[in-house]
Amino acid sequence: MLKKQYRLRKKSAFNATYRVNRSCHVQGVTLFMGLPKKEDYPTRVGFVVSKKTHKRAVRRNRVKRLMREAYRLLLKSNLAPQKYISLIFVGGSQSLDKNFEQMQNIVKELLEKC
Repeated sequence: MLKKQYRLRKKSAFNATYRVNRSCHVQGVTLFMGLPKKEDYPTRVGFVVSKKTHKRAVRRNRVKRLMREAYRLLLKSNLAPQKYISLIFVGGSQSLDKNFEQMQNIVKELLEKC
């Protein structure tokens, strides 16, 4: 689990990140990026899977867990770029059938691409 200092929690923070309107999409996962970083605070990250993606909460939570763990491992190995104030990973319907290795590659590709 990500430490509290790295989590995006407030609705206003999510809305501010969406409002910047910078995004990338790879294999069913979309990454929304906030403003470029000016201060030395850690990048905050949020993970979202819509109810429209799948009606079962178990399936939605599994996708969020996979994305969260993939990002946590990248953060631990210092491979996650820390150039944005906030990031939001949004899982789509294509991401429901991905395993951990595939999700890890997707998250890594998104962070390198954007």
